[in-house]
Amino acid sequence: MRWRRLASICALALLGTLLSAPAARASVLPTGFSESVVWSGLTNPTNIEFAADGHIFVAEKSGLIKVFDSQADPTPDVFADLRANVHDFWDRGMLGLAVHPNFPASPYVYVLYTYDAPVGGTAPTWGDACANPPGATGDGCVVSGRLSRLTAAGNQMTGPEQVLVNDWCQQYPSHSVGDLAFGADGALYVTAGDGASFNFADYGQDGSPVNPCGDPPGGVGAVLTPPTAEGGALRSQDPRTPADPATLDGSVLRLDPSTGAAMAGNPMIGSSDPNARRVVAHGLRNPFRMTVRPGTSEVWLGDVGWNTHEELNRIVAPTAGVTNFGWPCYEGPARQPGYDGLDLSVCENLYAAGTGAVAGPYYSYPHAGQVVAGETCPTGGSSTAGVAFYPAAGGPYPAAYRGALFFADYTRDCIWVMRAGANGLPDPANRATFAAQASNPVDLEVNPATGELWYADFQAAGAVRRISFAGANTPPTAVASASPTSGAAPLTVGFSGAGSSDPDPGATLTYAWDLDDDGAFDDAAGATASWTYQQPGTYTPELRVTDNLGASDTDAVTITAGNSPPTATIASPSSSLRWKVGDTVSFSGGATDAQSGTLPASALSWSLILNHCDSGGNCHQHPVQSWPQVASGSFSAPDHEYPSYLELTLTATDPGGLTDTDTVRLDPQTVNLTFSTSPSGLQLTVGSAAQATPFTRTVIVGSRNSVSAPSPQALNGRSYGFQRWSDNGGQAHDIIAPATAATYTATYQEGWVSHAKLNFQPTNASVPAGYLKADGTTYRNRGAFTYGWTAPNGTGKDRNSALSPDQRYDTLVHMQKPANPNAVFEIAVPNGTYRVHLVSGDPSQVNSVFRVNVEGVLVVSGTPTSAARWVEGTAVVTVADGRLTVSNGAGASNNKVNFVDIERPG
Repeated sequence: MRWRRLASICALALLGTLLSAPAARASVLPTGFSESVVWSGLTNPTNIEFAADGHIFVAEKSGLIKVFDSQADPTPDVFADLRANVHDFWDRGMLGLAVHPNFPASPYVYVLYTYDAPVGGTAPTWGDACANPPGATGDGCVVSGRLSRLTAAGNQMTGPEQVLVNDWCQQYPSHSVGDLAFGADGALYVTAGDGASFNFADYGQDGSPVNPCGDPPGGVGAVLTPPTAEGGALRSQDPRTPADPATLDGSVLRLDPSTGAAMAGNPMIGSSDPNARRVVAHGLRNPFRMTVRPGTSEVWLGDVGWNTHEELNRIVAPTAGVTNFGWPCYEGPARQPGYDGLDLSVCENLYAAGTGAVAGPYYSYPHAGQVVAGETCPTGGSSTAGVAFYPAAGGPYPAAYRGALFFADYTRDCIWVMRAGANGLPDPANRATFAAQASNPVDLEVNPATGELWYADFQAAGAVRRISFAGANTPPTAVASASPTSGAAPLTVGFSGAGSSDPDPGATLTYAWDLDDDGAFDDAAGATASWTYQQPGTYTPELRVTDNLGASDTDAVTITAGNSPPTATIASPSSSLRWKVGDTVSFSGGATDAQSGTLPASALSWSLILNHCDSGGNCHQHPVQSWPQVASGSFSAPDHEYPSYLELTLTATDPGGLTDTDTVRLDPQTVNLTFSTSPSGLQLTVGSAAQATPFTRTVIVGSRNSVSAPSPQALNGRSYGFQRWSDNGGQAHDIIAPATAATYTATYQEGWVSHAKLNFQPTNASVPAGYLKADGTTYRNRGAFTYGWTAPNGTGKDRNSALSPDQRYDTLVHMQKPANPNAVFEIAVPNGTYRVHLVSGDPSQVNSVFRVNVEGVLVVSGTPTSAARWVEGTAVVTVADGRLTVSNGAGASNNKVNFVDIERPG
């Protein structure tokens, strides 16, 4: 699909100001309320903050911070330009903003943004892009988060940026930094996401090098596997693992605004770890927006969920103790299936502690359900994107709104209100739709001077909007249109106000036009008008509509006489292209103009947007990347869950400031993956959801999909334990979607479930998914299990042989080293009965006689040949001393062991 949009809007530089006239509005509001545009002409505004002296600060995603002297100021000053430091890419950018409560006496503005460098690095590293390799959604371009304090001198920043915190390792291009807010206690509160993948259950298994954030156990390059992995989204649970240095991902911080250090009174203020001292809450995925309940230090925040629930969370007393909201082990009110199925120790230990170990959401809503029954807001995709309290006293809104909590969803384009209950707190049972069809809300703020709700309208041509209450008579909405909007002079233009409306029953409208730009609405009356512009120039005619009770509204259009817009044309790619993850997609195009001929590359700009959709077709947009002043370029096709598609737009701007766009929709190449179990009907987890088999998922070719086989499971009154996957992957592993349809089957065995799996190998070999590394080191505690040899047993071998069916068969340890020929291997297990499957072999040699005992029972017995290099066996054994023992059997020669699977009764 391909489409074009003509624009007859003069460039912002020619206007000299931001347009401040109200524009046409789509929001559906309660009776008596109306919405208007305060300022337009902004680029991806992300945050609005009101200073005590009336100044209003607006952050743009790119790293620009603009300041208006007041609500009436049509022209902002650029307060600060941090674009060189900000990684403006996908969902990364300048996202958090706060002004000191005592501004300007304390002349400080605080910013929270994605820093274009890893922790401790120097920006720019990636330059608002991500090369492939590593690829934005492949191995990830690793960056960090930065909290800084800026000093104001008038309407400009003065002096250097004071960096308060540089942390928050972020591998993937979303779940970045979040929001800033001051509490009544004077503390600066900070939120940030987990920096993990939004496509698969991320425990740190990916990257180049793997585990680039250096999460435990092991540092950068360490292969992380369940159950011991603590990387990826599990960084949100880092305060629960104090043996390693704390990170700040997925947490809420309470800081001294002067230094960025932990504020006095924090729950872990006595810790030796400075990061741990900062944390007051954790277990969050993407706490994008936050507010503090007026007059308190209660922190209320919206946490963007994966695929099931959005959360509104409350930190009642930040200094009373560290609050754990449970992510990624929980999402909404329940366990998160994608991570639960991995049997990760971090989550399993949290589950074992009971639901009291986590703070459930104050309110959550499912992606598939409505927030308010019967409302027009769509369901499916969701992303909570704004929270703000209305004052408990005063303000122009009706009394029912006092103390209420407003919350917004960027995907659904809706704002709701949760009115206060008898205890003064928002009552989840008293919810109402406040603004349906809102315009891309990403931040909500109540203007302390007017008591009106304002919000940031996030789009390329963004705006700041306000919602006013007028009482019994709702003002009308003026909508002006014109045709043509540009052309040779003299230019005759027809105008129409037929799209104007008034929501009040029985209201009538009158029309007045200012067509000659003199500020007087005296050039025409009626719903339609005509005017001829004799001289070349740019004009801004306005329509004013007035209802029968005297309320009015205006709308303006831009007319350019003596110039016509250029024509932008995308030459490639065409809409027939079908991309798969990692493909390099090249683009090229150009533009012609009636007045200027062929436009140079400096007149062209490109943008790429990913549309993320739900099964019902409701989509929201993620700006991915832009390319200014080029005629051609390329990008790497991203990994993302399906349904989703890309939009590539070329914008051409002629010397007179007129623009034209050409857009091409690029759909992905998809494939069906079918998942089954033997026996059929058991549950498998794919991505974020668990489902009874068989089932089929449509995914993008080349995408990474996390799968796991929960074990044990009950079906028809019988217990089943996982045995193997048809693709030989571990119990939990990732699948790269092939180009053709495929079926993946998990085989279960009735009566036994996996307890531990060990792969015997050298220290530096890669560990098969789901297995523990068992090298030649001695018996010791290794986190989830305690195991090892009774005496050092060498370094093991990694044959790297094509004869090996998989990595488990390729690595081995000799059991009869000359220095310790009688060493035995032990693993601590609870006393009881176990079924043990053991494999011995060597892809490079057949000069052995294999005899291996488990608990004195001969499990492996045989001599390898060139046609059958591995010998395996299974036996049921009983452990009575707390250690399962693997030892040499009588008659063994050059004895070896590759791997052992230990199962317990289901």
